[in-house]
Amino acid sequence: MSSRLTLILGGARAGKSSLAQREATDSGGRVLFLATAEPLDDDMADRIARHQADRPSSWRTIEEPLNLVDALTPFPPCDIVLLDCLTLWVSNLLIRNQSTDASLEAAALLDHIAANDAHWIVVSNEVGLGIVPDSVLGRRFADELGRVNQLVAAAADDVAFVAAGIPIWLKARPTSS
Repeated sequence: MSSRLTLILGGARAGKSSLAQREATDSGGRVLFLATAEPLDDDMADRIARHQADRPSSWRTIEEPLNLVDALTPFPPCDIVLLDCLTLWVSNLLIRNQSTDASLEAAALLDHIAANDAHWIVVSNEVGLGIVPDSVLGRRFADELGRVNQLVAAAADDVAFVAAGIPIWLKARPTSS
């Protein structure tokens, strides 16, 4: 088996995570869930709890908000890595260190993905369809995430955009949808 990469993009509450979980479940393989969210407030803690309840108990979970490559070294035995999500990862990187170049971090992650025989399913928000944020950090976040999404999409075998729970395959994958 060689590495495969699927990127699932969409807006908030569009159904990205549900599609990613279906894709992982349908694979029938051993799934590793890589979570980047942190319970920094009650609302986020509730969201994380709902996501945890939705996942099969057989899936192994690693919770890591920043150092994704380190968290997966050595690479654990699995067939599928479901990374949910790039959006929070980029946000975490920028909040911790505003001089971080998320594109460089993403390039290192893509190298790690290519070096490991697994199917990677990566979830990210498409934030470029909304208004331009009114803060410097907000604009920086949108710029950084946009660049990261472009890098990952370019490297991906399959790319889906999810709107209202319906995946629109932008790259490959139409034969099995």
